[in-house]
Amino acid sequence: MAIVARKQPLYDQLVDILTEKIDHEYRPGDLMPSERELSERYGLSRTTVRLALQELERLGLVVRQHGRGTFVADRSAQTTNLMHSYSFTDQMREMGRDPQTTILEFCEFEADKNLAEHMGTRIGDRLFKLKRLRSADGMPMMVERTYMPVRKFLSLKRPLLEHKSLYDVIEQDFRQKIRVAEEEFFASIARPADARLLEISEGAPVLDLVRTTYNESNEIVEYTLSVARADQFKYKIFHQRND
Repeated sequence: MAIVARKQPLYDQLVDILTEKIDHEYRPGDLMPSERELSERYGLSRTTVRLALQELERLGLVVRQHGRGTFVADRSAQTTNLMHSYSFTDQMREMGRDPQTTILEFCEFEADKNLAEHMGTRIGDRLFKLKRLRSADGMPMMVERTYMPVRKFLSLKRPLLEHKSLYDVIEQDFRQKIRVAEEEFFASIARPADARLLEISEGAPVLDLVRTTYNESNEIVEYTLSVARADQFKYKIFHQRND
């Protein structure tokens, strides 16, 4: 079935057609037809088809995985309530998914001006950096970069982090009682390094999250910068009125 020429751009017409199929025919996780198949089916150039798929990805309707193809996104992803403490592992398990964490980097270095300002330390203070890839059912979901003051966690070693959750390590192994965690998030686009880890296209929509965690002495014990796939995360905030 060829697309008829009219004022609406051809790739926009294809976006409309594929959106209709995603809403009524396809299921989350289904493999979409290839660029070549769509090109032949609708009598369009590969460039036009590619533009349409890029637009569907921008809208969060599909997920494009390098070397594998384009898949229908799961838009019914479990909502995270930001009024409660967040646990990636717990959230994935509640959704019936199998969570995995891969430690990509664990090192010690000196705080620069930017990190010193965000963590309430001095320039040159020693920090731990923990970079992790969080996945569910083998699908990359989030890249986390966590910074912690070495003076609070002097004996921290990588093997401990491989077998326990970060907050369990903070509270149980180092007796740093968490008082509060502040988190802000905003829409962004995937930068090249994160896109490769998350198996999405460079420039695809993502959520950037910034979390700052304080102990009972109001000292920062964790500062985490996360990049999450926008097609897999949805956040909800409950506001309660106190009369």
